[in-house]
Amino acid sequence: MDAIEDLADEDEAGWEDQRRAHQDIQARVQGQRGCVVVPYPDLRAGQQITRGCAANAEYEAHLANEEENVYHPFASKMEWEVARWAKLRGLSSTALSDLLAIEGISERLSLSFKNANELNAIVDHGLPTGRPKFKREQIVVAGEAFDIYYRDVIECVKSLYGDPDFAKYLAFAPERHYSDEDETIRLFHDMHTGKWWWDTQKKLDKDNPGGTIIPIIISSDKTQVTLFRNKSVYPVYLTIGNIPKEIRRKPSRGAHILLAYLPCTRLQHITNKASRRRTLANLYHACLRRVLAPLKSIGVDGLRMASGDGALRRCHPLFASFVGDYPEQLLVTGIKFGECPKCDVDADDTGSNTAPFHLRNLTKVLDALAALDEGNLSFVRACAAAGIKPIVHPFWEDLPFTNIFRAITPDVLHQLYQGLIKHLLGWLSAACGGAEIDARCRRLPPNHHIHLFSKGITCLSRISGTEHAQICCFLLGIVIGIRLPNNLNAGRLLRAVQGLLDFLYLAQYPCHSLESLQLLDDALDLFHENKDIFIDLGIRSNFNLPKLHAARHYSAMIMMFGTTDNYNTEYTERLHIDFAKDAYRATNHKDEFVQMTRWLERKEKIMRHDKYINWRCAGAEETMPYHSRPPDMTFRRLQSVSKHPTAKAVSIDKLIEDYGATYFREALARYITQLNHASDPIPLRSQTLDVLAQDVHFPFRTLPVFHRVKWLSVDARGHGDATATLDSVHARPQCNSGSSLRPRRSDTALVSISGNPDVVSIEVRVGQVRVIFSLPSKSVPLLFSPTVKVPTHFAYIEWFEPFTSAPDRHHGLYKLSRSLRGGEKVASIVPLANIVRSVHLMPNFGAVVPREWTSDTVLDNCNTFWLNSYIDRYTFSLFK
Repeated sequence: MDAIEDLADEDEAGWEDQRRAHQDIQARVQGQRGCVVVPYPDLRAGQQITRGCAANAEYEAHLANEEENVYHPFASKMEWEVARWAKLRGLSSTALSDLLAIEGISERLSLSFKNANELNAIVDHGLPTGRPKFKREQIVVAGEAFDIYYRDVIECVKSLYGDPDFAKYLAFAPERHYSDEDETIRLFHDMHTGKWWWDTQKKLDKDNPGGTIIPIIISSDKTQVTLFRNKSVYPVYLTIGNIPKEIRRKPSRGAHILLAYLPCTRLQHITNKASRRRTLANLYHACLRRVLAPLKSIGVDGLRMASGDGALRRCHPLFASFVGDYPEQLLVTGIKFGECPKCDVDADDTGSNTAPFHLRNLTKVLDALAALDEGNLSFVRACAAAGIKPIVHPFWEDLPFTNIFRAITPDVLHQLYQGLIKHLLGWLSAACGGAEIDARCRRLPPNHHIHLFSKGITCLSRISGTEHAQICCFLLGIVIGIRLPNNLNAGRLLRAVQGLLDFLYLAQYPCHSLESLQLLDDALDLFHENKDIFIDLGIRSNFNLPKLHAARHYSAMIMMFGTTDNYNTEYTERLHIDFAKDAYRATNHKDEFVQMTRWLERKEKIMRHDKYINWRCAGAEETMPYHSRPPDMTFRRLQSVSKHPTAKAVSIDKLIEDYGATYFREALARYITQLNHASDPIPLRSQTLDVLAQDVHFPFRTLPVFHRVKWLSVDARGHGDATATLDSVHARPQCNSGSSLRPRRSDTALVSISGNPDVVSIEVRVGQVRVIFSLPSKSVPLLFSPTVKVPTHFAYIEWFEPFTSAPDRHHGLYKLSRSLRGGEKVASIVPLANIVRSVHLMPNFGAVVPREWTSDTVLDNCNTFWLNSYIDRYTFSLFK
């Protein structure tokens, strides 16, 4: 018995050491230990040559505005506001013309244009060209001509690089960031902190020192723009790595530009499928080769470009990375289906975590492509020997400093959410039974971060990436305790799910260190070590999935190009709405590409003019430079409560009956007593506190009550981001909502017991928030001495037991139960500011979930819970 206890103590001590090590890693990644920046050794890299005219001043010169009219060529602010609304809010030309045709509208608004055509004329001729115009050209492949609509790639780069909104944020030279003074733990976040930029700068400096690299990020993806007519468009997007990723990932900031619309032909007249696929691939590469051709010479020689502040540098736009899903990656690289587009691993070894692999040999591939001059047969054989399809002059063949196999980037959306997580859901449904999984989904307690699937998840069809992300927030918790067929040990299944979810969350960190990348690899190893449970269950025969193998490249690619939010296909999926779907809806569906490009050019002109007007209204001042630093992963946020209470006067009896605050009187009396004696040299004992609390009498009958507290985002990096609600806690009674009855909701939260909500460590506990209230201002001086600093808002909390020293060894979640004293719930009053954030508790369902439980009552019905560490990245980093 003693030996068993010793082993348990050693296991607990090991968990504690591991937890502390993980916390240290998280602290370094989150920038809590500082950041040491090592600049590129040749200080000429990224240096400006001279200074020219700033972008806004140059734009003003092109306006030819002789009058002091900020809104020129629009006559007034009203006219400009109407024009901006018409062009940016999706209003059709016909609808605008019909609106302006209403008698008196144009006169009342004092508009100089009477219809959409007149407005278009002002935009076309009165506003300077913000971004380059589209060109239409024919590409001939296999004896057939195809139309391509594209822009000059260099002018596109200039427009992004010279955008005044990005001027102070641009990175011009590579840097190495470290979390320690000894420069041993390197950090990776934005693209300029990765190895690619540093290594490429060294190569460029050999022949042409002092240049500024502009990393070109290209993405392409065919998308459908109609529901029934099967009409598709094939956009190609461009952005540059000099712009911080926090700006690039927000479509509203305009950091991506539509580079081209590729032909969408299906080539159905070619009956041979292999020949058709080969022709489609050649067409794709021929189009991109034409679009990106200017990069060949300018990438090497450089070109003077001005950033938005007017600083001139010798810039070298270089193709750096390609963003696309698996079919697009195969199309770009010419690799066969089922194989890895990056490395030479055998297709039958893609399910292995130990099979050796090497990056594909670019020299060998280029030699094979050069065999085209020796005849078709030699060309096909040479390409087959090199492991690629016979593509005639792929677009990347002549691009300087380009290795297309290295340029292929991780794809979190399609490889993880729409790939591995989609597979995992199917495996779990087969292993655990769809009915039981759905029953558990319907009985999850509500939380700000949790989407409640009222009909379950196994019956869903065409699940989106967003829905897969929502499911991941509770996936591990709903399979804990489920009995597997043939009484197989569920520990391996839980560890496999944990490994995959840990990998998913770690892969999306906005900043990584060498240590956290090791955690990423360890999570993938955990899945591979336990994945055979699905083979034992008869669900899988092998794991030869290219998307699973792709996970092995994540660490190397993060070190190469920065974290995965530099190149997520989720951004381009969102761009389809602006640049493809909305553009197509604005046409009459006849010769649509001409109309789509014209519609987009006008929209971009309005957006550029809007930036100019904002600059003029702000005083026409140029902003100070911005210095890059690692992303703030501490998730600073601002707690917010509505100005006025939701219920102005709620009696204490109502708080007890309707809100569930059973011991509200006793808890408030204890808190008042404790706060009045907080400065005593000897803290009050519990018994003494109870005796003194009995003498407290409340000079009020009702209290103002708030039903929600929320946390708002803070623009920590100064990017001008809009405020958003990041988290919230609800504490409301049952009430009528229209024709239905809205049940009582009392969320669980993480509460700081140290009194400092910024210190989140072992000094936190979980509690259920029953009431959020404030004290009447007239009552405060009657209850507290003048020297006491009284908080403005309070919360009545029912406590859970403190955290155990170690999480469960099978799935890594902490077990919690109600804190009871004499069989009664332990409750107290705390300042609302002590609530750090919401937390989600997963009920311990057991083998079969009790069917009488509901989502609204499960927190009261269940006795033990698991702390859900997957509701968001912050909770994950805190409890892992």
